[in-house]
Amino acid sequence: MAQSKTSLLDSVKVYREEAQKSSHNLNDRIQYVQKAIAFSKQYNEDSTLLKSRRLLTTLYLQKRDVDTLLKINRTNLALANKINDSVAIGYISNVLGWCHSSKVKSDSAYYYYYNASKVFSNLNMEQNYAEALLNMANIQFEEKDYLGAESNAIRSVRLFQKFPKTEYNLDALWSIYNLLGILSDALGLYDNAIEYHKKALTYSDQIEDHSLYTLYSKSNIALIYKEQEKYSEALKIYRELFQKEEELLEDLSNYALILSDYAFIKHLSGNFPDAEIKTMLSKSYKISDSIQDGFSIMTVALNASEYYLDKKQKDSALLFANRAYTLAKETNSNDVTLKSLLLKSKIEPAEKAKEYLKSYVNINDSLQNKERAIRNKFARIEFETDNLKERNKQIARERMWLIVLSASLVFTLILLYIIISQRAKNKELQLVQQQQEANEEIYNLMLSQQDKIDEARVVEKKRISEELHDGILGRLFGTRLSLDSLNMVSTDEAITNRSKYIEELKHIEHDIRKVSHELNTDFVSGSSFYSIITSLVETQCVAYGLEYDLKNDDTIDWDTVSNKTKIHCYRIIQESLQNIYKHANATRVEISFKQKNNVICLQVSDNGSGFDVSRARKGIGLKNIASRVSEIKGKLTIESNQKNKTTITVKVPV
Repeated sequence: MAQSKTSLLDSVKVYREEAQKSSHNLNDRIQYVQKAIAFSKQYNEDSTLLKSRRLLTTLYLQKRDVDTLLKINRTNLALANKINDSVAIGYISNVLGWCHSSKVKSDSAYYYYYNASKVFSNLNMEQNYAEALLNMANIQFEEKDYLGAESNAIRSVRLFQKFPKTEYNLDALWSIYNLLGILSDALGLYDNAIEYHKKALTYSDQIEDHSLYTLYSKSNIALIYKEQEKYSEALKIYRELFQKEEELLEDLSNYALILSDYAFIKHLSGNFPDAEIKTMLSKSYKISDSIQDGFSIMTVALNASEYYLDKKQKDSALLFANRAYTLAKETNSNDVTLKSLLLKSKIEPAEKAKEYLKSYVNINDSLQNKERAIRNKFARIEFETDNLKERNKQIARERMWLIVLSASLVFTLILLYIIISQRAKNKELQLVQQQQEANEEIYNLMLSQQDKIDEARVVEKKRISEELHDGILGRLFGTRLSLDSLNMVSTDEAITNRSKYIEELKHIEHDIRKVSHELNTDFVSGSSFYSIITSLVETQCVAYGLEYDLKNDDTIDWDTVSNKTKIHCYRIIQESLQNIYKHANATRVEISFKQKNNVICLQVSDNGSGFDVSRARKGIGLKNIASRVSEIKGKLTIESNQKNKTTITVKVPV
């Protein structure tokens, strides 16, 4: 049985929570996320699936599994673009930038970092935007795009300076100012470089464990003094550093580099014995060689080669130059390759020197072309990305205008609909009010008619009473007295008179029967409503110039029929007569009431031109009739065509 949506979402949340518990080992946490992703797919909502997959990214970042991260986040990016989740797009692009940077694919790394920076900038996520700018600056520095790197680094530092001075932000500020110092040094802006490194020192002093930061900054300042030939200032810094030599020894790679630079600057100053300098160079080389640190070996070898070249000890100089050159080739260190080739051209005889110089020029030209291409590629990435985003913005603007116009149109239509509906409602209310007034008029007319009937009954009763009292009773009394007087006489005349009076009694009996019959028969029975209908039909037909035939079923007891039914029947006849007059071109109309099985049947027929019933049903008149029939739960039938007469039949249960 398939799980419900709620159950699936609960399962997703449970496995996500388990995956985030540091008490589980990393592999188990990854398994929990995989289960969360499986349930997310069943849940079938992209936002839920993306959230689960981004949690998987977090765990693989801890494993530093770059290849898997690339695969995961390419899918994540497509999913984020599909649901237009800008925040997720920014974070995922940032991860992809890091992955490509780790694989030394600078153009791809720059592309994703640049995209991330644009997203974060648009979302006003300044912290993330500043980090993306710093990542871009580092890539540009590595590819010798010093001006581009400087621009992004300055934009980044301006943002970081606004943030709270947390350890993370202090570390970032130190990194940016250190980078700006190195960039200025590379551009030959030595004073600016020193200022940037001194600024970096102000932030390193605020970092809790700042010894390495301080070491790097001071070492960089000393190297700039060396390039400026301010050897005494450089030596002063190295003496300060070696006052805490035990701290330097904690990182043998850095210790070997600093010791080598310290030795070489002592050589350049010309104030120190060669034995001391050789000892320092030898010590630094042995340390770097013992730990097999390629970068420190190459740097120390270059310093030693230059030193021995200055001392005219070409064999030693060549030995160290070859060592640096070999390692540079193995590690693709272009800077060291060039420096070592330049040294070898100075050490070797003229013929070989020319070959080394030629190699130097070729490699240098190739690297400059490559660096120029990379810089152009960075610019092209920015241009194309911005151009694409501008096109997307243009599309978005056009879409927005379309939405605004559509919304305005919809709003206008809704407003028109509301206005029309309101007018229709007002008109309907007016019609209802008019109908109610008309119904009240009909009801009052019916009451008035009832009052007249009641009045007629009273008058008739009074007439009968007077007739009984003054006529029949008087005659009966006179006849009784006459018979009483004849009771004692037996003459022929008395017999004749008695017969005459007996005959009179018969006439009185007939008159009494007649009065009794008149009392028993309601001479106005059913006449109230039917009289109103008669009056309506007569008045309307005279006004419309129509002949009419009105028939009533005497079995219908209109007094037992509800006023609502009678009112609607009145209105149906009235509406029908109006329609006949307006549309039928009729000369005669027939109206009849019949009752069968507790159903009153009202039928209105005319001899005019018919109509198409399917089309005419939309007319207001027929709609009104249909509405009234529906109100009294009746059934409406219309029979007509364009050649024959029209018959409207209404059947109403009573």
